[in-house]
Amino acid sequence: MRLGVLDIGSNTGHLLVVDAHGGAAPLPAYSYKEHLRLAESIDENDAVTPDGADRLAAFVGTALEVAEAKGCEEVLGFATSAVRDAVNTDDVLAHVQRRTGVALDVVEGEDEARLTFLAVRRWFGWSSGRLAVFDIGGGSLEIAAGVDEAPEIAWSLPLGAGRLTRRWFPEDRPREEAELRDVRRVVRTAVARDAGGLLRHGTPDHAVATSKTLRSLARICGAAPSAQGPFVRRVLPADELGRWIPKLAGMRHDQIAALPGVAANRAHQMLAGALVAEAIFDIFGLTELEVCPWALREGVILERLDRLSVRTR
Repeated sequence: MRLGVLDIGSNTGHLLVVDAHGGAAPLPAYSYKEHLRLAESIDENDAVTPDGADRLAAFVGTALEVAEAKGCEEVLGFATSAVRDAVNTDDVLAHVQRRTGVALDVVEGEDEARLTFLAVRRWFGWSSGRLAVFDIGGGSLEIAAGVDEAPEIAWSLPLGAGRLTRRWFPEDRPREEAELRDVRRVVRTAVARDAGGLLRHGTPDHAVATSKTLRSLARICGAAPSAQGPFVRRVLPADELGRWIPKLAGMRHDQIAALPGVAANRAHQMLAGALVAEAIFDIFGLTELEVCPWALREGVILERLDRLSVRTR
């Protein structure tokens, strides 16, 4: 069947059209995205602004037309951190449904971690043993770990690269080491608070990174470009990231945007994302993260196919 997966993230709205059936990997057929930057449309009361809600509804309407034109049998639409954490979530969802007829689901943080873990497990398989998955989004950080397809632990923290950038690095200018200290303390305290749930089982056999932020950081640190295909092994090394953080702190956004693998609309978030990744390495005792091309969208698709398979047995 042909499915459309409509992912409303903190930075980007993304429609992924896939051809999928049980027992096979979802095959991407078409991609349509727009940089909504919803996380930047949150007002001082933590509400999505009317302009942000209108832009979201317009994107969903266009994405629905694209999905219909591409022959999708079903469209699975969901929103993550920016909409989830807003005080007017219900109003925003109702506005989108009135304008487009699409009822977006809100994926809770723990479910986001769980579905991303499922996708990573299916990509790497059982040979990964005890698997740990880290996803730095625009609004939140998701962490999950376990030995099965369902993680034993899964949690979400408000440590997204966009959220931290808005709070700590709102201006486009180089940063001194002293300015990074407070961010490091806040990030590490939050990550360490529940780290024991993962660490009590020892260092994971396989530690994996998903999300555009971590893929971009891996590319900055020397990983192969996306043009070489999804099956090339890509890693984000802790030591190389450590060397890059002072460089990123000393650069303006246009200079970061010129680095390999960095999109202009995400350049301002790279320093914050790097500090979160640095905390992950240090707190969990990791030397590298392997990059997985599958993440939340694929997890949503796989769970949907699993449910269909159960019904048809």
